[in-house]
Amino acid sequence: MPELLDPALIFLIPAAFLAGAVDAVVGGGGLIQIPALFAAYPAQAAATLFGTNKCASIVGTASAARRYLRQVRLPWATVLPAMLAAFACAFSGAMAVAWLPRAALRPLLFVLLLAALVHTLRRPDFGAAHQPRHSGRAGLLPALGLGGLIGFYDGFFGPGTGSFLIFLFVRQFGFDFLHASASAKLVNVATNLAALCYFVPHGHWLPAVALAMALANGTGAQLGARLALRYGNVFVRRLFLLSVSLLLLRFAWDTLTA
Repeated sequence: MPELLDPALIFLIPAAFLAGAVDAVVGGGGLIQIPALFAAYPAQAAATLFGTNKCASIVGTASAARRYLRQVRLPWATVLPAMLAAFACAFSGAMAVAWLPRAALRPLLFVLLLAALVHTLRRPDFGAAHQPRHSGRAGLLPALGLGGLIGFYDGFFGPGTGSFLIFLFVRQFGFDFLHASASAKLVNVATNLAALCYFVPHGHWLPAVALAMALANGTGAQLGARLALRYGNVFVRRLFLLSVSLLLLRFAWDTLTA
């Protein structure tokens, strides 16, 4: 394929590797990968670049999820409903890209991310212990709500999805940061798959570029998941705070320069 000779891949492959590594721990890979795609292909349609990003991201999230599942025991009564709702709503979010003003979300997302950052900083013990709550039937509706809301957002917009998922799994379900990160990867697999069910059949992707970036993203995700499992909860928390801070700076800049 001619795309495999594209010189932009020299820049995109390292970006995808780094995005996969960061995303496997705390999410936020889109903060790296999406701007890289837009910089490499400024004339391409946005939907095509988002579809290419999802193709690369799903390999990374699936790879990280597989590694987490080997060592982290998850409460499936919460995680599985969240995955199903996320899949359903992410497809709707992907379709909404064509008719909703995405830029209008930036100020709201800035406020939500800032609230998550302040809440986490003010409580040093936040996410330190894994004490799941809302289990069984009592947790079904909250899990569906979390999955549906974040699923729509990921299909529609994307950046920060992993960070929002981790925060909500800790805040609403009592997970520690390591279990929240592992759960977030599984929900992300569902949202990425749903978005691809829309983007790929409509031709919104660059196949060869997506393949090259997917291999790099998956390799980076393996490294990120290994680091998270090795260094544990404190490492994930610190990287979460850094990731959210960078997302805040990004959204602030986009809002001011829009």
